[in-house]
Amino acid sequence: MKKLSLLLLAAVFSLSIYSCRETTEEKTEDAVEEIGNDMENSAEEAGDEIEAAAENAETEIDEEIDGTDDMNADDDMQ
Repeated sequence: MKKLSLLLLAAVFSLSIYSCRETTEEKTEDAVEEIGNDMENSAEEAGDEIEAAAENAETEIDEEIDGTDDMNADDDMQ
């Protein structure tokens, strides 16, 4: 009876370790996926900001060339 109890205890212990390993792998995969999504979103936001800055610079250059730029305008302070 004692051997059977120890064998059963060892089996339960083995299964619990195995199930924890799967949970850890799943959590790691989820974390890696989330990091990838965050990086993609950050790159998209940075690209949008660069495009907006380029458009603003183009407008400012056109205003300077056309002589329509107001030196102290609010759009110059950005």
